Amino acid sequence: MEPESRINKDAVGDPNEKIQPSSLPPPPEFNLDHYQQMLKQTPKMVIIFAAIALSCLVIYHSSITLPFSGDYMRPYISGNHHANSNINVGQLSRILKSAAMDNNTVIITSLNDAWAEPQSMFDLLLESFRIGNQTQRFLKHLVVVTVDQKAYARCMKLHPHCYHLLTDGMDFSGEADFMTPDYLKIVWRKIDLLSKVLELGYSFVFTDADIMWFRDPFSQFDKDDDIQISCDFFNGNPFDLRNLPNTGFSYVKSNEKTIQLYKFWYNSSMTYPGIHDQDAFNRIKSNPFIRNLGLRIRFIDTTYFGGFCQPSRDLNKVCTMHANCCVGLENKVHDIGIMLDDWRKYIKSVANQTTTDGYRGSWTIPQLCRGSFRRPRSPKKKAGQGRKS
Repeated sequence: MEPESRINKDAVGDPNEKIQPSSLPPPPEFNLDHYQQMLKQTPKMVIIFAAIALSCLVIYHSSITLPFSGDYMRPYISGNHHANSNINVGQLSRILKSAAMDNNTVIITSLNDAWAEPQSMFDLLLESFRIGNQTQRFLKHLVVVTVDQKAYARCMKLHPHCYHLLTDGMDFSGEADFMTPDYLKIVWRKIDLLSKVLELGYSFVFTDADIMWFRDPFSQFDKDDDIQISCDFFNGNPFDLRNLPNTGFSYVKSNEKTIQLYKFWYNSSMTYPGIHDQDAFNRIKSNPFIRNLGLRIRFIDTTYFGGFCQPSRDLNKVCTMHANCCVGLENKVHDIGIMLDDWRKYIKSVANQTTTDGYRGSWTIPQLCRGSFRRPRSPKKKAGQGRKS
């Protein structure tokens, strides 16, 4: 780059250099016809410029509202994003109908074989419903979605409402480690299935199997909100999009707005490849398309819907507790067992208390789950090894 003084000198010329008269351009002649012709063309130029600017503006706003384009948007626009999935609509409809509450609401969880084995996550979930405060009645409304044949077989032994989601010959029976390809396939199939549930006219509470039920959660839901979702960390404002949601627990009403949300959410797996449904939701929750739907999204208080990330501090108020901020099935099972023991102690203390002061109680600090993100994973067992019957 040349010095600025050199650039300025070239632009204005050398002030010491004399200008020769012969080098001056001839003075322009006034031409009335020329100016009249320019004035006639000016409106056309303005109109052309305005049309181009308007077209650019429309294209810009369209790109914001619908960030997808081409063949990828066709399934979303047509509403046929289930075309390549393995959802047996007839069977699903029958199970939903048999499990639904009077207001067409169901409770849904999902399992694979590792989580369905005896003394594993499924047993703990069922136990929480049985020992919770008036939660056993919800078992007849629970639909268990299984992603492999072994999990389906065990579900059928223990529970009346089991739906087997076919998986194109893929084997999801082992523990799906966090963020592995199998893990991502499972969580996105879950979003696809839940989208179909909404289309069939059923509202739902989705609950991960590592969420323990201790009280009726419906007492804490707002009747005017379309989707109410739990948080890993709740900042105190239920409508603040800066809350950190956890999609493992949500109450979603079936209406046109939520159906469009779940289609958009499911298709975002292609916009953001390699991330799971929760991170994708965290990215799309502020998208103009979501805002334009007019959705009422509420983030629910961890006082009532807590977890290992941010525990509920009052056992007199807690509805559910989630083994979040924890990696590894063995770690979760161990610490959830401790959590259930804490609840049993609380129930016993409340039953035996003679004072009018409310018993608050407290949760035992997680043991194996503490630092589980940093702890080396134990080697996987070979097929059939150490399996309990």
